[in-house]
Formats: sequence, C-alpha cells, structure tokens
Amino acid sequence: MARTNKRVATSESGAYMSQYDTEVETRLQALESKAHTPCQGGGASAKVDPSGLPPLAAKKGTDAITKIKALEARLEALIAQLS
Repeated sequence: MARTNKRVATSESGAYMSQYDTEVETRLQALESKAHTPCQGGGASAKVDPSGLPPLAAKKGTDAITKIKALEARLEALIAQLS
C-alpha cells in the first residue's frame, strides 16, 4: 500500500512538509508560546524557611542510601512548608 504525503508547506529550512508535519508544527509552536508565558502562581506566601528543613547528609563518607533518605526527608519538609 503506497502512502502519499502531500506537500502542503515548506519549512523555514526549505524542506517540504506534509499536512501532518504542519499540524504538528502548529501545535508545537502553540505549546512553546505557552511555555514561555510567566505564571501568576506563587507570590509572597511561598516563602521557605531553610532553617526548618532537615540537614543534608555529608557528601564524603556517606553511603548512597543515607544520602537519598536525607534528601527525601528534606523534600517532605519542604513540601509541608509550601502546603
């Protein structure tokens, strides 16, 4: 079964684009424009007090499991402060 790709547009580089390519490009550009829009979230209530967070494990001489557990505890405390 032969697949036909109708060339409906030309990209910026000069390559031919099928209808599917142009639809995907349009959706991608719409997403990119939203991704660069500043959000209105956060604000003054999103302050974090780092002194209330558990300490991190020492970088040297500490096994990976201990480091991960310390990071998890710090993350949970951070989430609790932001909630």
